[in-house]
Amino acid sequence: MLDLFDGAIRWMVQRGATEQWGSTPFSEIPQRVSSIRTWAAGGGLRVAERDGRPAAAIVLGDAHRYVHVAREPELYVMVLIGSREPFARGAGRFLLQVAEQEASARRLGLLRVDCFAGNGGALVRFYESCGFTRTETFTVRDWPGQVLEKRLDKAAPSA
Repeated sequence: MLDLFDGAIRWMVQRGATEQWGSTPFSEIPQRVSSIRTWAAGGGLRVAERDGRPAAAIVLGDAHRYVHVAREPELYVMVLIGSREPFARGAGRFLLQVAEQEASARRLGLLRVDCFAGNGGALVRFYESCGFTRTETFTVRDWPGQVLEKRLDKAAPSA
């Protein structure tokens, strides 16, 4: 996951887009390294690989504390990060489908995610293209965020 985040930082810095995470690689920020270790150990980490290379990672679990609590049981996408390399194209969408399948298998009707709402809303539009709908906005310090949700059929497939 650290390599995926560091690669994303390099990609964004090359494009002058440092509002989301700044310009320092995650691997050089102890608090971010600690967060990634916690996510990796929490049981919700899923990694998509192509040809043995990590293409994207998702962490499923509980909503972050800066997001309003859902009014019903849910599965929350705590983190979704993908490689910006061409081989990884579509891996993030694939992992969102995995999250939907896991939520449905648990008979949960709600999948939520939050993301950076700056940069003209590009990330928000990505989630909308995956079937999510905007709900609430929030700000953490000067970081603008958007919560999105996807309603799911609660009926899990028969075993």
